[in-house]
This record gives sequence, structure tokens and C-alpha cells, in this order.
Amino acid sequence: MKIAVLLKQTFDTEDRIIVKDGAVVPEGVTYIINPYDELAVEEALQLKEKAGKGEVVVISAGGAKVQESLRKALAMGADRAVRIDTDGLAADEGVIAVALAEAIQQDGFDLILGGWRAIDDGSAQVAVRVAEQLNLPQLNVVTKLEIEGNKAVAWREIDGGSEVLEASLPAVITAQRGLNEPRYPNMKGIMQAKKKELKTIPASSLLPAGVAAKVQISETFLPKAKAAGKVYKDDPAAAVQSLVAALREEAKVI
Repeated sequence: MKIAVLLKQTFDTEDRIIVKDGAVVPEGVTYIINPYDELAVEEALQLKEKAGKGEVVVISAGGAKVQESLRKALAMGADRAVRIDTDGLAADEGVIAVALAEAIQQDGFDLILGGWRAIDDGSAQVAVRVAEQLNLPQLNVVTKLEIEGNKAVAWREIDGGSEVLEASLPAVITAQRGLNEPRYPNMKGIMQAKKKELKTIPASSLLPAGVAAKVQISETFLPKAKAAGKVYKDDPAAAVQSLVAALREEAKVI
């Protein structure tokens, strides 16, 4: 089985993020594989190991720094990697999805895996757009996956229970937390990753004429810091009056 994994590099949300002049300051920020995409990488590796054969190819769109995350995926066990170079390109989710879909179509895959969303923008658009571009069935927010012959069987959580879905291959599957526990690259894997193929393709060579970004970021800012909580220490009757007054006049929620 030939499996493609869509991978995005994001900043670690555990870091202290600083925004200056409408952009995240890169100095001091750790960049990682989007955690949901890391689940997808692990699932692809497990499917290959279970089958005893196959190929796992990680594909990402971005600048040169994305190679760090692609190398980590190779160290985990992926066979090769493709970076779609978007330097100097005005790209939104739609443009990225078209480029990824074209790269996938040129190579030919039995299964496409990805995270259901990215932790930096939370748009949850790219993988499903790729499925639409390729006219493939899609199973999203999956917590368990089995491949039975030419069919994918997926489980996902819904209100009050779980749902089981089936789709014929090729298909696009997006991962949710609980699908697996991603492995850590070992020293052997890290050394092998340096010798594995990491191909770079200009995004312009994959985009049909007329494809352009429709979304522009007008402003980037951090949310306002939360105000400190208040504690009313008066007797209960007075405390209740003060609380109600604060809810009405300050918070304006009643």
C-alpha cells in the first residue's frame, strides 16, 4: 500500500508567542509537526508495518524550515518526503490544497492521511479540500482505523457514542486524538533520515493558471490577557449584592 501523509509545521503552543508588526516573532519559538498530523504519520507507519510492505510518503507545503519537520517524520520511519516550496507565494488553504492534490495525483496513492486540523490556525480545511480536489471519499476526525482489502473502516466519536464509517480506497482520512500514540525517533532512525529522499517541488509548477489566494490575513494579534478574578469576603448577603452588581455593571452579562 502506498500512503501519503499531509504534514504541516506549526509553532509549539507551549512556547511564549510574541506578535510584532502583525506577525509571530520566530526567534525563540519551537516549530513542530502539527500534533494531529503526527498522529497521521504514526498511523501510516503502523498500517505499513501491519501489511509488511508498502511506502509512506510525507508531503508538506512551506518554506525551507519545513524540512526540519519532514526529517523528523523520516526519522520516525517514513520512506521519503516531498516539500512543496511556497516561498514568495501568496497562499491560503485553497491554494495549498490544490498544490498538494496535484502532487498526490502525479505520484498516485492508495490512501491519504492527515490531521483533522492544525493547532496554529484551526481552520480544518486543507485535508478536506484535497479530498474534494481529487474527488475522493473522506472520513474525518477518526479515532480508530482499519483497512480491509480495498476498504477503509473508521470510527469517530459523536454525541453519546461512536460512529462507524466505510469508504472504498483511495480515500482521505483525517486523524483525531486517541487514534494512536506517536513514536519517538530513535538514533538509528535519525541517522537513516539523513540519507532518505527529500524532494522539493516549486508550488508554481503544480498550480494551474488562475489559481490564487482568496483569503488575506488583515491582522494578527494575541487575545487580551484575562483579568484577575475577584473574591468577595463580605457577609453572604453583601457579597451576593456586590457580585450581582459586578455582573450587571462590569461584566454586563445580566
